[in-house]
Amino acid sequence: MANAYARRSALQHFGLTAAAAKGDVAGADLLIGEAAHRTIVNIRGDGGDAFKAAVRSVTGAELPVTPNTTAAAGDFRILWLGPTEWWVVSANVDSAKLADDLRQAFNGQHAAVIDVSESRTVINVSGPSARDVLARGCSLDLHPRVFGPGQCAQTGLTKANILLDQVSDNPSYDIYILKSFADYLWQWFWLVGRDFKFAIRAH
Repeated sequence: MANAYARRSALQHFGLTAAAAKGDVAGADLLIGEAAHRTIVNIRGDGGDAFKAAVRSVTGAELPVTPNTTAAAGDFRILWLGPTEWWVVSANVDSAKLADDLRQAFNGQHAAVIDVSESRTVINVSGPSARDVLARGCSLDLHPRVFGPGQCAQTGLTKANILLDQVSDNPSYDIYILKSFADYLWQWFWLVGRDFKFAIRAH
């Protein structure tokens, strides 16, 4: 885990805090912002009863086993990545503690726990026009009858690999992206957002 005093938001150089203070959030139909320093712990295992019980003991959430779905409880959200792979994410829980707790819970099982928090940042896109904006760069069908809250998918967004998680039906989406691509994706949103009433929102 990186030392807290040395941590920088992947998009800090854009001055988002100051920009958010000047934005007209109430009048916007598109809101974008960075949710920096999200805890992200990758877990791998067979997804069996013992594995599920271990995850539940730490997070309180039921492990999602249906492809491209999520589960949430308290401070935790679990995202399905594959038949034997998930992310446990949190905005409030320390990543090192979460990883340690999961390793202890998996003791005796064939499982892996890796803290990948520092590799990614999260860009949140929300508002009535959020779906239309994403459709300009994403090949997924994001119509509500197909993709809604509680669903996630690994996909491409304007040539960047992302994990897209719809967190509410506003709609609101969390976009997990490698920090090395965050600048590029943010500038794409900034360019496309000019066609809408958009504002930057602090997280």
